[in-house]
Amino acid sequence: MHLAQVNIAEMIAPINDPVMADFVNNLDRINMLAEQSPGFVWRLKGDEGNATAITVFDNLFLIINMSVWENLDTLFDFTYKTAHVEILKRKKEWFKNMPRMHMAFWYIDKGHQPTPEEAKERLYYLQEYGQSPYAFSFKSRFSIEDLKDYKIKS
Repeated sequence: MHLAQVNIAEMIAPINDPVMADFVNNLDRINMLAEQSPGFVWRLKGDEGNATAITVFDNLFLIINMSVWENLDTLFDFTYKTAHVEILKRKKEWFKNMPRMHMAFWYIDKGHQPTPEEAKERLYYLQEYGQSPYAFSFKSRFSIEDLKDYKIKS
């Protein structure tokens, strides 16, 4: 199995607004870094090479990022041990504070490419029921074995 991840962010201005320029100007570099990182498998992208134009939510200021990794450790290493962390530290410059969970991880079969709708469902599940093997974050670090005995709530 592999690990899928989704994170969403609400922009403080339209993507083409000058306030968003530094974020936009770093997208290709950080996406390339992800693709070259150990454990990277796949990422969601549109015609422009990123996912900023893919609309998943009613709020057009919400952007989505999705990717698949070999495991939780490789995702953690990319997130916090590469140049990605410098962009992460600057998120308040471009994005509103999200009061609810804005990221979710879940296990998928190797070769499966998760859809934005699947990601949305996992994110909502995490917001509704909290951390579980079905949808979690770095705080919980559930394993594939944890998922085997988990009963999905409805």
